[in-house]
Amino acid sequence: MSDTAPRRASPSPLAAPSLIAVIFINMLGFGIIVPLLPFYAKSFNAPAWQIALIFSAYSVGAFFGEPFWGRLSDKYGRKPLLISTITGNCLCYLALAFAPNIWVAFFIRLLGGLAAGNGAVIQGYISDVTPPEKRARQLSYQGAAWNVGLIVGPSIGGIFAHPNAGPIGFQVPLFIASGLAALCVLAIIVFIRESNTREQSISHRPSRWSAIGEAVGHPIIGRLMLLTFLVGFAFTGIESTFGLWSQAKFDWGPREIGIVFAFTGVAAALTQTFVTGRLSEKYGEGKMLAIGMAMTAVASVSQVFSTTMPMVIALMCLTAIGQSVAWPNVAAMISQTADPHRQGQILGLNNATSALARVIGPFCAGLIFPVVLDGPFLMGALMMLPTIMLALAASRRVAAARAEVKTPA
Repeated sequence: MSDTAPRRASPSPLAAPSLIAVIFINMLGFGIIVPLLPFYAKSFNAPAWQIALIFSAYSVGAFFGEPFWGRLSDKYGRKPLLISTITGNCLCYLALAFAPNIWVAFFIRLLGGLAAGNGAVIQGYISDVTPPEKRARQLSYQGAAWNVGLIVGPSIGGIFAHPNAGPIGFQVPLFIASGLAALCVLAIIVFIRESNTREQSISHRPSRWSAIGEAVGHPIIGRLMLLTFLVGFAFTGIESTFGLWSQAKFDWGPREIGIVFAFTGVAAALTQTFVTGRLSEKYGEGKMLAIGMAMTAVASVSQVFSTTMPMVIALMCLTAIGQSVAWPNVAAMISQTADPHRQGQILGLNNATSALARVIGPFCAGLIFPVVLDGPFLMGALMMLPTIMLALAASRRVAAARAEVKTPA
């Protein structure tokens, strides 16, 4: 190993689970807010395109934050970046509770997305302390924690939100989310060890633009980044309009939407806890990624024909299962392929691609929804089709790269 190699902390079997448990606290706060956002925006009398803009603002911030925080965590370590970014998220939740109009709320969401664009730091930590063959399993546990947050969070938000009171009716859920983020910061300070202290001067560290060109042109990472964009475009387009779609089609409010999100979160959490890791280790990350994309496409197009709450829940759960089977494998395949010195940066670039998709997806869905009620679901299903081929192509490349490494010179 060269003298510029990462200096890793002594691996502990509890290192990744400990971080996931702590991050769950912050994910719970996120779960409180997301289902309420359409109603929060409507409390300012915002039209559909401005509601989509509120969703997109967070992703615009994350687009810039993900590669930036990931690159800094490669250089200075994961723990200080987690502390600073989650602190920023805490303050943004608090500020959102006092936003006087939709444009100030948009700006706060933009800053919140920038602060919360730390997914690459979390994934980098997990990759630091986990053997390559076990990363899909640990990353699926992270996804399970996220989805448990979406189980409990919406019910809390539904209980404490009062949409009829206007913007002030959302202050209590926002205070709770801010408090949970503060608790998460405290837990990281006290309980989480630094996973990876990098050498401060790495002479071959490329510029941000060079890294982007390198990643996009890579035969594996480039395909996975395109897949990430298409999936993010489709899924967030559905997510951002789901509240309005269900209200227009079934006259549902926050409580009914909270119930759907709760069932969806249970399905995703169970899949990621008990299924994803085992299947990925047995059949390979690429194959499970392709299967998950196919399941998502089927569920999305079938939602057009839903007529009752049980049918909506069943199809949303199938979507969640497909995403849960697939998604952890993307970060696992990238972490196995990327230069260890730049793992955080490359994961950040992939997450930034997802963030860009979350900007464009809700905006396009917001334009389509007033014209075709089921349009976001049809658009989502269409976007899934090329991802199946991308997953299989990336899988073949990974298998060939592994065979090449194992073959003696």
